[in-house]
Parts: sequence; C-alpha cells; structure tokens
Amino acid sequence: MRTTTVRRRLFAATALLPVLALAACGSDPKTAAPSGAGKAAVDAAAQDLVSSVPKSDAAAALLPEDVRKAGTVKFGSSLGYPPSAFYADQATKKPAGVDIDLTDAVARVLGLTVQREEAAFETILPALGSGKYDVGTGNFGVTTARLKTIDFVTYVDDGQGFAVRKDDTAIQPVTELVQLCGLTIGTGAGTTFETTLNSKKNVCSDAGKKPYEVKAFSDNGAVLTSLQQGRVDIVMSTINGLRYQASQEASGTRFLGEFHRLDVGFAFKKGSPLTPAFQAAVNQLIKDGTYDRILKKWGVSDSAIKESLISPPEHA
Repeated sequence: MRTTTVRRRLFAATALLPVLALAACGSDPKTAAPSGAGKAAVDAAAQDLVSSVPKSDAAAALLPEDVRKAGTVKFGSSLGYPPSAFYADQATKKPAGVDIDLTDAVARVLGLTVQREEAAFETILPALGSGKYDVGTGNFGVTTARLKTIDFVTYVDDGQGFAVRKDDTAIQPVTELVQLCGLTIGTGAGTTFETTLNSKKNVCSDAGKKPYEVKAFSDNGAVLTSLQQGRVDIVMSTINGLRYQASQEASGTRFLGEFHRLDVGFAFKKGSPLTPAFQAAVNQLIKDGTYDRILKKWGVSDSAIKESLISPPEHA
C-alpha cells in the first residue's frame, strides 16, 4: 500500500461523508445525504425535460402487440452513481440522472408507463434472461462477452476511466494496465472494469513486476470510501461518473483520464422484440433535440451519439 498516514486518510474520509453518502445510496434511498450531491444536482434533477415529450405513433407501432396493450414495461435499474442514476434529493426520494431521464423520455415516445425496480448492478443482466425485467439500465457497456447473451440499444458513449485521491500526485494517467502493477484497484462487482482487470493480470508477471490486486465492491459508495481510507490506491469506473465525482469540490478525488470508450445501452435478453421500438424512440429523441438537452442538463454532452444502434460490436 502507498505512503499516506492512516490518520490523514481517515481525516479525508470523514470530510467526504456527505459526498460519499450520495454514491452509496444505490442500496437504500434513505442513505442519500440531505443535500444530495449538492445544490447543483438537486437543481438539475428539478429540471423537467421529459413530461412534454410527445408520443410517436410510428415508434410505438414497433412494439409487440401485447406490450402496447399492457402499456407498461418492467425496468431493473441500478442506482447510486451520479450522473447516471442516483437520488439527488433526500426530500423527494426520487431517482434522477441521465439513465432516468432517457428511460422516462423513451417511455413517453412509446406511450408506455415505466415500472422501475431498483436492483444491484450485478443482478440485472441475469434477471433479463429469467424474465424478471424487460429492460435493464445501469450504464451497461456494450462488450463482446455481453453480446453473447444480451442485446443492447445504445444511448450514450461512456467507458472506462481511473481516479485517485486528489493529494496523490504519484499516479499518472493510465494508458496501459502494466502501470497498475503493485497497486490495489477498487472497482464495482460485475462490471466491465472488474472483467478487464482480472483478465489482464498477466501483464505484470509478463513484465516481471508485482501483480496488482483487484477489490470489487457491490456498492459504489464502498469503492470511494476505500479509496479515501487508503485501502485501495486507485479506482476504475465510468468516465462520466469519475469526472462528475472529481468535479465536486468536497470529493477529494482526481480524475486521471479515459482508458477505453464503450457504447452504453438499454439492456435486453437476446432476441427481445422490444429493441426496434426502443431504438426508434432514442433516435426520435435525438432528432427532436430532447436527447441533447438531457445530456447537457447532466453535463455529459461529450458522450452524445449521433444515432442509436442495436447491439453494435464493442469499440476497438
């Protein structure tokens, strides 16, 4: 482990509790800090860009007849990481974020009502196959491995990045995993980050260096707490999430940079008949400008896509 005193680390962690409470809220909405992610996040969440979105009969016609008649669609949603999906305000206990706004806007285009159930990130994709959910959201990156069992309808371009404590100036932007040798890396359980790190551990032994250690957590708040307390040296997570976290003055983290871009999409079981309608709905939102307004609202305009695709190959 690297050289910052335990006392210093614990002081930093204590100072960050309001910020970390936000990131930890994926497992329980009551854990969101009273001030959420700060006034800016609460104000952003209050901006209603969705309720005026009109239904598109052409897009809705692509839905299976039974879904059109039922008028509902079941979502399994991972919450707890701004700006993707989180509880911005303790008072309302309503989810907010890019995933939430885009989901609700797509539903309005299709004339559907969203039945949203919060679920742990790593449980959502398997639950699609069992039929528990029709759609999954959780900033799911499109990967070759996932495409074997999951179909995606893309809606942003995000990906993998790294962050460290703000006072840690020794670790520089990561362009190759061999730079991580000898470090302890914190990341989310069941994520592309965990998969990437575990599949490439040989890079250190091949280079004659000490292996890196991967610590995976089911809760995003636990990842960040471990970073602040010095139990991990570096965090690997979403580009947008880490940028957002570092932009919060009290976060005490520093975004190192992008590592690998990935398309992000609504997730469906393989062969789901819902994908054409969802693709048409996203493209309608892109066409009418709602899409750009939602991304701008959450500060992720750099992740905009020009066109939604169904199950494109993983980014090279």
